[in-house]
Amino acid sequence: MKSPRRYTVLAATAVAAALALTACSSNGKGSGDATSSAPAGDQKVTITVAGLLPTADDAAKKQLADRVASFQAKYPNITVKPEDYNWLASTFTAQLAGGTLPNVFEIPLTDGKTLIENHQLADIDKYVKALPYGDQFNEKLIANGTGDDGHIYAVPAKSIYAVALHYNRNLFKDAGLDPDKPPTTWDEVRADAKQIHDKTGKAGYATMALDNSGGWQLAAGANSRGGVIEKFDGTKYTATLDDPAVKEHLQWLHDLKWEDKSLLDRTDLGWGEINTEFAAGNLAMYTSGSDVYNALVQANGVTKDWGYGLTAIPTSNGGGALTGGTMAAVTKDSTDAQKDAAVKWIDWWYLAKLQDKDQAIADAKGLAEQNPPQAVGTPVLPIFSKENYQQSQEWIKDYINVPLDDMKGYTDVMFTQNLVPEASASVQDLYAQLFPVVQAVISDKNADIDKLLKDANAAGQSAIDSAK
Repeated sequence: MKSPRRYTVLAATAVAAALALTACSSNGKGSGDATSSAPAGDQKVTITVAGLLPTADDAAKKQLADRVASFQAKYPNITVKPEDYNWLASTFTAQLAGGTLPNVFEIPLTDGKTLIENHQLADIDKYVKALPYGDQFNEKLIANGTGDDGHIYAVPAKSIYAVALHYNRNLFKDAGLDPDKPPTTWDEVRADAKQIHDKTGKAGYATMALDNSGGWQLAAGANSRGGVIEKFDGTKYTATLDDPAVKEHLQWLHDLKWEDKSLLDRTDLGWGEINTEFAAGNLAMYTSGSDVYNALVQANGVTKDWGYGLTAIPTSNGGGALTGGTMAAVTKDSTDAQKDAAVKWIDWWYLAKLQDKDQAIADAKGLAEQNPPQAVGTPVLPIFSKENYQQSQEWIKDYINVPLDDMKGYTDVMFTQNLVPEASASVQDLYAQLFPVVQAVISDKNADIDKLLKDANAAGQSAIDSAK
């Protein structure tokens, strides 16, 4: 989901194949000079745009300000006003209905289809297709922002991720474990978590349990074990929150908490809260989107020499890594001039750096030269093609400042691991039913997992049925 998480966590739908990376390849055109088919011309226009997390540091704010200034130098008739932005399932619907979102806003990948069907996004088709790379998006990703009419209403913009295992290399060392050999099975995660707790007194593992983030990560655990929280038979969506793999992962969390005492004793960890605890050195491992390092640097002060490690989420029984991402969309009440300006900004802020060497270098240089430096080169799954992604990484190689050597457990498999799309129907409602179950299991040793899941599944199916 937007990782129900924070600023823009996401979600992905039929991204499984998406990230089999069969997208169209780049034709090499730069995007910095992209113009839409309905230019604003001499008309002055002002747009508000999703900016940074409210907790972003001064360096990140300066980098955004510099990019806004360079954009306005290129398009002097467009005034851009960034606003702090933090996508939350609990507030987004009210913001959308109340008209308080910026002209350019971010949504989870899987929410695109629903918002389009509800006529809540602006049609930006002609502006996007006028971009030099308008026909080069990964087809499985752009499908999430395309309506039944074939028009584009949102575009994949950033953080196309797979859920991965993040770990503290220093705590591994302190516990006598080899940080270059992170766990590859859930049994190994449990054993390492217990050893870390026993040797260091720190929590070996933590899980999100607050709001939809908790449901999102329970689903990720179930997906990795070969389960799903929703099935589709071609005509009907069926909630499967009581899937055996969901129960298996809940039991695993229960045992970490009540038998091993290695689970961080908090039931109020959302996406941002767990990042804060991790950055403070209070836990050794947790799962989240593979792109989380960016936020740890931007909002939590993590540096390259901090001791961060990234590896693939353990999988079994044909399971895979839950995928997600962020799409950029435009408010429905935007004028034509604002839509045109909005797509120009989406090109400038999110996408040009993936298609144009000069833009890529300028963006990377700006991030790397901030004080403190911002993350450059964090592994993400490609919005266009694998080849395009590898080319853009080559362009910015002189500025990459993330600990790639300590991310090999993930990067070695990122293009070959099995990827699982998020549920398509009422996904946020399903997460909302699951997170109280997570909270119950880690706060009550005698929680009845079967009953909790049975009740959650009934409520989840009701949400799916009522959304028709």
